[in-house]
Amino acid sequence: MKDAIVIIPTYNEIENIEAIVEAVFNLPKSFDILVVDDNSPDLTAHKIKQLQDKYTEQLHLEVRQKKSGLGTAYIHGFKWCLERDYNFIFEMDADFSHNPKDLIKLYNACAKNNVDLAIGSRYVKGVNVVNWPLSRVILSYGASIYVRLITGMKIKDTTAGFICYKKEVLEAIDFDHIKFIGYAFQIEMKFKAYLKKFKIKEIPVIFTDRTKGESKLSSSIISEAIFGVIKMKLISIFK
Repeated sequence: MKDAIVIIPTYNEIENIEAIVEAVFNLPKSFDILVVDDNSPDLTAHKIKQLQDKYTEQLHLEVRQKKSGLGTAYIHGFKWCLERDYNFIFEMDADFSHNPKDLIKLYNACAKNNVDLAIGSRYVKGVNVVNWPLSRVILSYGASIYVRLITGMKIKDTTAGFICYKKEVLEAIDFDHIKFIGYAFQIEMKFKAYLKKFKIKEIPVIFTDRTKGESKLSSSIISEAIFGVIKMKLISIFK
């Protein structure tokens, strides 16, 4: 069986992608990478193809036809990784907001400490966010409190996108019934794992806002998270 793979979804990440790939491959623990690119106009996928000449066995690329949302990119990646029987499957952003060195902490939680889903958490020990404006910190932290109140989950960073899944967690989730495609996708995946009583642990990390490229956060993504959580909880009750 193959061990660990990091899924990195991209759209116009040409300024970051080579550096993030090199950072992961320079870690003392070996990880494969799958980049799921939404046909970036800035030729992010072309850069990955060039890097594949150097990393022929470790670096993989899936190119989709258009920008279709974070959630669908990850689901595409999950299915690809499960078909190839990876034991530990990670989510990570391309923009260095997640420190690649923390991949090892998440891996150890799942591989050595019997955790099913390890979350790189900004809020499990205070607020560990660098370079965010206060308004965005309040929005993100407030959203996590809101989600905890609605869902009953004890997770402090419910919108976190830096995660290690054991393959058994992803195999137990019906991707065809995942409803959300933005940041609410991260909440929904955690909620599905929580309902199935998988062991979830938050690992403290420091989140640093991107210095290159543009944020993908939008008002529609925020709206999906606010109203989608209530709908998600009601569906779980009536089912």
